[in-house]
Amino acid sequence: MRSHYCGLLTAQHVGQQVSLCGWVNRRRDLGGLIFLDLRDREGMVQVVCDPDLKDLFDVAYTLRNEFCIQIKGQIRARPDSQINKDMATGAVEVYASELIILNKAAPLPLDSNQNNSEEQRLKYRYLDLRRPMMTERLKFRAKVTSFVRNFMDSNGFMEVETPILTKATPEGARDYLVPSRTHKGEFFALPQSPQLFKQLLMMSGLDRYYQIVKCFRDEDLRADRQPEFTQIDIETSFMSAEQVMQVTEQMVVEMFNQLLDVDLGTMPRMQYWEAMRLYGSDKPDLRNPMQFVDVADVLKDVEFKVFSGPANDAKGRVVALKVPGAAEKISRKDIDNYTSFVGIYGAKGLAWMKVNDTAAGAEGVQSPVAKFLTPDIIATIIQRTGAANGDLIFFGADSYKVVCEAMGALRLKLGEDLGITQPGWKPLWVVDFPMFEENDDGSFSAVHHPFTSPLDTAAFLNTANSELELGKLLSNAYDMVLNGTELGGGSVRIHSAEVQAKVFTLLGISDEEAAEKFGFLLEALKYGTPPHAGLAFGLDRLVMLMTGATSIRDVMAFPKTATAACPLTDAPGAANPAQLAELGIAVIPKAQ
Repeated sequence: MRSHYCGLLTAQHVGQQVSLCGWVNRRRDLGGLIFLDLRDREGMVQVVCDPDLKDLFDVAYTLRNEFCIQIKGQIRARPDSQINKDMATGAVEVYASELIILNKAAPLPLDSNQNNSEEQRLKYRYLDLRRPMMTERLKFRAKVTSFVRNFMDSNGFMEVETPILTKATPEGARDYLVPSRTHKGEFFALPQSPQLFKQLLMMSGLDRYYQIVKCFRDEDLRADRQPEFTQIDIETSFMSAEQVMQVTEQMVVEMFNQLLDVDLGTMPRMQYWEAMRLYGSDKPDLRNPMQFVDVADVLKDVEFKVFSGPANDAKGRVVALKVPGAAEKISRKDIDNYTSFVGIYGAKGLAWMKVNDTAAGAEGVQSPVAKFLTPDIIATIIQRTGAANGDLIFFGADSYKVVCEAMGALRLKLGEDLGITQPGWKPLWVVDFPMFEENDDGSFSAVHHPFTSPLDTAAFLNTANSELELGKLLSNAYDMVLNGTELGGGSVRIHSAEVQAKVFTLLGISDEEAAEKFGFLLEALKYGTPPHAGLAFGLDRLVMLMTGATSIRDVMAFPKTATAACPLTDAPGAANPAQLAELGIAVIPKAQ
């Protein structure tokens, strides 16, 4: 039915007879002639319908947007004065000799001007995906996955599929459970990642593995999260962390170069604690030059408890954030709005100081908290932050976690609001993550996962459990970050049964619990497990960044809503009672 794609026709095709299939993007009746913009996945081309061909013209007159049609005709050059430079095919048009309506379109449930809610777009996703922008994003995604496979194959990696029905493991989010019909009362879990299986593949001697794989996490959603998402999963044996970082950096750099004509250059390294100290985030956006300055040491003795409380608390933090040239740009109303903004992250307030005249010392600043600060303290804060006349300084004072999250978010928002964040690409590696993090109840959990190797394995083994400061232990883990988004993260894995047992003990996981949850992995560690390391990229996030989309939902064919529902298929839905009985499951009725 089709000889060419609409969007691929050029001046080289002038004079050729073609057969095209696609959808009517627009119909224009200019009195004597009817012009159609015919669209397929590769783009659009103009079709001319001549009234001299009466039967064809009469059919063309009935066409509406999104009718599916076939056009046969001759390619001809458009006059220089009529060339459409906004269309890839703007130098040519099709003089139609035959027109067949393959299928009519009912009145569209989506607004052609795209004033549609996300719910509408997802309910009629098959129409939404016809939009050129959406089509191009999915085409680009296909190019990314093709590039990954070619790169991995050329570097000796083997694509291996791992199970979707597996055992529940603690990886930081809730599992999606699948009931078993043949084992009533028991459940499979959908994998949050192929973590354990790719480690088993290393134990199996398949020393370079990769997979473009679906993962499932039952967690609260946001713009860059979905209940099912796709990873570029990579695992290697006999390679160091440095070597894993080198090969994956090469892949991403070459991908950007080939698909976007962008040179990312060499990615700098930054330790986790340095990232938190300067930016309050383990995925800093380096396009924004603003940095935190710690000032707790100079505020310990002030009468203002908002400052002195956290300054004297081992788990507190007080930072200053200089916003260059913002003293006149940000009004009191703006400050009130920013105060409400940081409140979202748990901050109780937002102190500030406008620097009007550095030469005047304390008299040269305007601030509601200046009365609590001595001239020497004010001078020290100005000196440390490097503040100049016209700058504004914001203060964050609270627990370490709240300050990092609230001030980190404020830094990003100010960067966008004031145009401080620059365009372009700023990648980096964040390395030397903590191995454990303290929970609210004083217990500890693994920052990445409990199979991450300590940075210094020998010291870890040779130190008594009671002498280890869990909050200060470093892991051999690394994240690739781009423009404030974590593209991927990985680590060197534990390949020693002794080290793994000690990690479980420190996490409060008993031998019985470890055997129940990870027995097969612990058993495998006994049989000559090689040193291994890996990394997983979020494919959806990567494509989102590369295409300029604002949500991973816009680079997925059939995503879920923010409440993990599918308006297109009305999923999730009630199960057939007969199926439930077969599975041995009873459903608790919803509360009225």
